[in-house]
Order: sequence, then structure tokens, then C-alpha cells
Amino acid sequence: MSTDTLRFPAAAIAADASTATVCAHCALPVPAGLVQEDAERQFCCTGCHTAFAILHEHGLGSYYGFAERREAPVQSSGRRYEEFDHPTFAQLYVQVMPSGLSRTELYLEGVHCASCVWLVERVPLLHTGVSRAELDVRRSLAVVEWDAAVTPLSAIARQLDVLGYAPHPFRGVARADMRRREDRAMLVRIGIAGAIAINMMLAALALYAGELNGMDATFTHFFRWVSFALMVPAFVWPGRVFFSGAWASVRTRSLHMDLPIAIALAAGLVRGAINTVTGTGPIYFDGLALLIFALLVGRFLQQRGQRLAADSAELLHAIAPSTARIVEQGVVRDIPAEALLPGMTLDVRAGETFAADGVIVRGHSTVNAALLTGESRPSSVEEGATVYAGTLNVEAPLQVRVEEAGETSRIAKLLREVEESARRRAPIVQTANRLAGIFTAVVLLLAALTFGIKASFNAPHALDDAIALLIVTCPCALALATPLAITVAVGRAAGNGMLIKGGDALEVLASPGTVVFDKTGTITEGRTALVRWVGAEWVQPLVLSLEAGSSHPLAEGFRRAWPGMMVPDVHEARHVVGGGLEGWVDGRHVRIGSPRFVAGGVVSTAPEVMVALHTYDEIGRTLTPVHVSVDGVLVAVAGMGDKVRDDALQSLRALRHRGWRTVLLSGDAEDVVRSVGAALDFDAADAIGGATPEQKLAFIEQTKQRGRVVMVGDGVNDAAAIAAASVGIGVQGGAEACLATADVYLTRNELGTLVELVDGSRRTMRVIRRNIALSIAYNVVGASMAMFGLLTPLAAAILMPASSITVVLGSWYGHTFPRVRRTATRASGPASGAASSISGPVEAIA
Repeated sequence: MSTDTLRFPAAAIAADASTATVCAHCALPVPAGLVQEDAERQFCCTGCHTAFAILHEHGLGSYYGFAERREAPVQSSGRRYEEFDHPTFAQLYVQVMPSGLSRTELYLEGVHCASCVWLVERVPLLHTGVSRAELDVRRSLAVVEWDAAVTPLSAIARQLDVLGYAPHPFRGVARADMRRREDRAMLVRIGIAGAIAINMMLAALALYAGELNGMDATFTHFFRWVSFALMVPAFVWPGRVFFSGAWASVRTRSLHMDLPIAIALAAGLVRGAINTVTGTGPIYFDGLALLIFALLVGRFLQQRGQRLAADSAELLHAIAPSTARIVEQGVVRDIPAEALLPGMTLDVRAGETFAADGVIVRGHSTVNAALLTGESRPSSVEEGATVYAGTLNVEAPLQVRVEEAGETSRIAKLLREVEESARRRAPIVQTANRLAGIFTAVVLLLAALTFGIKASFNAPHALDDAIALLIVTCPCALALATPLAITVAVGRAAGNGMLIKGGDALEVLASPGTVVFDKTGTITEGRTALVRWVGAEWVQPLVLSLEAGSSHPLAEGFRRAWPGMMVPDVHEARHVVGGGLEGWVDGRHVRIGSPRFVAGGVVSTAPEVMVALHTYDEIGRTLTPVHVSVDGVLVAVAGMGDKVRDDALQSLRALRHRGWRTVLLSGDAEDVVRSVGAALDFDAADAIGGATPEQKLAFIEQTKQRGRVVMVGDGVNDAAAIAAASVGIGVQGGAEACLATADVYLTRNELGTLVELVDGSRRTMRVIRRNIALSIAYNVVGASMAMFGLLTPLAAAILMPASSITVVLGSWYGHTFPRVRRTATRASGPASGAASSISGPVEAIA
């Protein structure tokens, strides 16, 4: 490989003397401090230098011939990827092929163009034992096949990492591919059925026009045979799903709505084929083709909706980390989280999530357990304290002895409660199936009676009347009455910030009951904020300067409170674990942190701060106190907490006006919950604090025995309660587990959206009841006309889609949710104008 080829990017760009020195690998500017005067090639970082050397060593310099290449420095993580060689990893993510090779799928970071594909697919040239590497650039998915006896997977992963493509195990790809294949097959069926129905209607129009104006018998016979030729493939492929369902219904001896559909389709096809051959009577093919198309569309929409509720088990377990760092004989290495065993020692750094339940054996820090317990304030932990999987280590490194891991951890037990609660909803589906079975039995019985009685009297149209009955009473209109109205309502609700998974949620929300709210992230904003500040403004830049390099939630709260403020330089900053920060800012010694930490260097207190400490008793009781001293003087006190949402009181009053009982159920401290409850007009008995996830679940199940109950929350600690409630509602920013089990997800950061949801649900149920009434009336009238011989099969085939169109129009033009999202949300009712009354006290409470 020539030097010119290897230097392609630098040579091309350096031709312009005014251009800055660029990296020979990524073509980005090289920082002045890294420019080597005598070097033939320059690199912006060691990662690019290493990647360039590897490509040069293996003869892959043609990579630099791509016009579009990765334009980012190579940032290798330095990981060893030893967990990729662990037996548990192999069980989860590696397949052994018949040839003896191993196969895995990896998600790669940093993939974006054709040059990435070229480079990743050259990995077999870098390692003996790698037989194939293919990259799907759209999904950043690499398929790797290798001989595990020759090359370990960790070595391949390290090579990809060095090249700038950090690999991760790709989860759920098989299920996602299967779903795409299923959806593609169904859409193909719908497309073919629609095309056949359109062409069938064209032939039917010719026949109808011929009956009115007189058509030559030859052309009439031709169009009949064209219709029959089009109908056969519609039955063989798109319509086959109904016959498969009907056959399964017969084999299992359970009546299903596919059975009368299949009988009507088969009877119509047989009768139409006979009439086509004999040249007499109607052929029904146009109505049958349209029926197949409409039913397939309805079934596809129903399956997509049901699939949303089937994802919970996979999504829930994404909360805990997939890998863990363990310490063995002083050596730290990574392993899959599934391989953790009791007795192992975890190494958990600041900002990382605990992978298992355990006891701290070294270090002290603070832990944010809001995701699991609902406690909004991070709590201090030290040696001997218990920590749980899924919670966050905030401040300092910890070593934890594993007590419970995997399926025995606290979070796993909660997730099992979620799944069990979700399965307990099955009786609703069983009731719907029983009603469908009753409808099917009645239709089949009426058709058999019609044919039997009329045939016994040698009535000439006995079979035609029975077919007309099966066609006209086809449950298409009845089946569309509810799902179509729900589909329209759900679509419009989504445009207004309400993602609804199923119609059962709308049914429950349409009538008043009990609505239970979590506090953190639901009634409140769910993040640490500066709620009260007592001190001079000149102190604020000093606080921001010292907190600038901290990732602590309290530091984030200060930065959000004072954005864009100019800050002086800080020197000799020091972080004291469990205490706070201290350092020199603008020539002054500043301390920020807990009262005990700051008090160690305080010799006096500013007068206004002294008054505040005796006046505002919520600081320290309902808020996290943060003291600030400058040169030994306590000059400011901050109350950090979780701010109540601006529209909380207004929305709660609107719900109460509509007949709902409101309950505040939180894992936060009882003092905090009582203060929030009092400010938001909750009854004292309905503001419950200190509730564990298990207690929340028990409360929901107990309340559910007395009537319908709605749970609104956003954390894993709410997930089991949300699944057990009649309707579970997740709010914006909520944990993934909570949202996976929730029936409704509110994307707008307003509680007023819940009021809109209740009002829209009530209107949707009115539309559904109207649709059902129209469908029942249609079936009763149509069945009566068919039984008395007043309806021919042709008229039944025309009347059947007419009823469905009526339902479609009623659902589309029915007033459920607004068609256009409103720019402002105001809860109606007696709460109007109440927002101003809460601006004072509520803002001062967490």
C-alpha cells in the first residue's frame, strides 16, 4: 500500500496552505499541543493513531479512499470485554452453528456511513478465526461468526473498540425481526385483498349497469367469470386466516367470531360459483371481497394494539445494568449481571447503578433510590448499609457484597408482581370471548332454523335466505363498533399528549372512582430544585462556581435555578464525601453542604440567616437544607426539594368536581407527604407517606375491592401498583418499567392532561355506545328481513358494508378528543382560577 494512499485525507486537505493541520485518520483539526513538527503524519488523539497503525499494518489503507468517512476522533473505552467470554454471556447472546462456529449480534456505537460498513466487515482480516462480519448500518447491528477455539469474542470486541466502534450485546433482535415479518405478511395480505376488492367492484359496476340498461348475455357471462376468477385468490390467501381461525374453533370446540365469517364466505363462494356456472342468480363476490379487506384491516389494527401490552416483561428488566464490575483477589473485571452470585464483591463507582442487592463493605456515599422507593432526597449510606439493584450511587465509589441477585433481588420480585397483576386482567378478555361465542351461536342457530324450516316446506329460496342471514348478520359492524371508535380516539389522544394502549382504560376512566397519585415525579416535578433561598444575591455566583464541576443532584438544582450567571474562578476545590464542597473562590474561602459539615468552620451567622432558621421550619423538615459559609460566616441557607407542579391544585380540584376521590400515596417521608397533601387539599387520611412498593400494591388491591381505582405514577416502585390498578397511568419522565405496565402514558408535563383524559374517555364511551346501538339495531332488522325472505343475498352483501360505513363515519366524526392539540391546558370546573392561590405555599414545599 503506497504512502500517498495512506495519506489521502491529509494530503488532499493540506494542499491549501491556509488549512490547519488535520488528523491523518479522521481529518479533524489536530490540537496545537499534539502537533509533532518532525512527524510525517499528525493525529488528533492516541485513538486515531492506534486505529491508523492497525489499518496500515493489515493493508487496509483503502479505507481512506472513501469520500464519506467517519469524522470523529476514535475514542476507545479501554475495556477488556472479559464478560464477553463468560459462560453466562454465551448462553444469553451466542449461538453455536451446525458448522461449529459461534454467532452473535452486537450493537456498535459510532456507525454512520459506508466506510464504517467496509471497515467493520474487514474484521476477519484482523483476527484469525473470524469467518464473517456483516454490518447493518441502519440499525448499527453487526453479525459476527468466529471459531471460539481460535479467537475469544473479547479479542474481537477489543478490536472493534480500538477502531472506535464500542460493541454491546444486541437484545431482542430476534423478536423484532419476527414482528417485522409478521407485519409485512399481514400488510401484503391487506394489499392483495384491497387490490382484488377494487377490481371486483369495477366488474360489479359493469354488471349492475348492465342490469339497468340491458347488457348482452355474452358480456354478462364474461364479467361473472372475471369476478369468480378474482374471488378465488382472495379466498386462497388473504381470506385463509378466517378459515384457519374457524377450523381452530371447531377443533377446540369453542365458538369464535371467525366461524360465522368463514361459513358466510364459504356459502357465498359456493352459491356464487354455482350461479356463475349456471348463469342465474346473484354472485355476491363484490361484497365478499370487500368484507375480507375490511376484516383484515380491523384485525391488523387490533394486533398492533395488543402488542403494546405484550412488551412489558422485556422492557422491565432493562432497568438494572446488563454488566457488573466485580473484585476478585484485588483484580477488578466485568461480567454479565446475570452471572452475579451471592458472596461476590461489586465495585460500583459514582454515577453507576447497582446491579444486585447487597451490603456495603467499603466506602460511604449517597444513594438515589427514588426509582425504587419514591424517596425524593438522596440518602447517606455507609459500611453495613443495604443497597438495592436499580438504585443509583451518587457521590463516591463503593464496594458491595452481593446478597441477592437476578431473580431473587427486590426489583425482580417487584417485576414478578407486575406480571402477575397484568395476567389478572385476563377475565375481561374472557368475558368478551364469551359474548362473541354467544353471538356466533345465535347467528348459526338462526341460519340453521331459517334453512331447516323453509326447506321442510320446499321453499325455493331457503338456501338464499340462510346465506343472506349469515352475510347480513356478519359481525363486521358489531366488531368495528368498539375498536374503530377506540382507534380514532387513541389516535387523537396521542396528538394531545396521551398515549393509550387499549380501550379498557377508556372504559374505566369514563366513570368516577378513586385515583391514587404517587408524589415524586407525578404531583411534583421529580427533580431536585431550589425551593427556598435565604441569603444575599452576591453569594449565588460563589455557590455556582464551587458547584460547577459537581454531578450531584443538589448541584444540578443550583444550576437550574440560576442559569447564565457569570461565575468567578475557583481554586483548590475539595469534595468531602457525605459533607459537601469547600474551596477558594475569588479569594474567599467557601463551604457548601450539610449543616453539620458547614458548621465545622462557622464562627458567626448573618442576621437574616439567623431569623430564617427560626422562621421557616420546613427547611430541614420537608426540604433538604444546604448551608453556605464564606470566610467562616454562615451567609445563606438553601432549601432543596421537589417542586410541586404548577397546575397540580387546579387539576386535582377539577377531578374532584367530576366525582373522583383523590389519594396521595408516596414512599417519601411522611412529613413531606403531609405538607404537600395539605397544600393540595387532600384529606388528612388520604395523604399517605412512607409507603413501600409492597404496601402500595396492597393498598391498590384493597381499594380495588370497593370499586374502580386508577394509579398515577412514574417509578419502578409504582410499577406493581400500576399493573394491579383498574387503569395504570405513567407520567412524562417516568421509569421504563412503569411505562411498560401502564395503560396510559402522559407525554405532556402537566397534570391537566389527566383531566383531559377523563373527559375524552367519557365522550369516547358515548360514541361507542352509539355505535353498538346502531350495530345491534342493524343486525336485528337485517336478520328479521332475511328470515322472512325480504332480503336477498345480493341485498345483504350491499347492506353489510353500508352498516360498516355508518360505524366508520360515526367513529370518525364523533367528538372524543380534540383533533388539534391545544396550546394551553386548563382544567374546567370550580377549580378555574385557583392557580393563583397556590403560588405562595406550594412553591415552598417539596
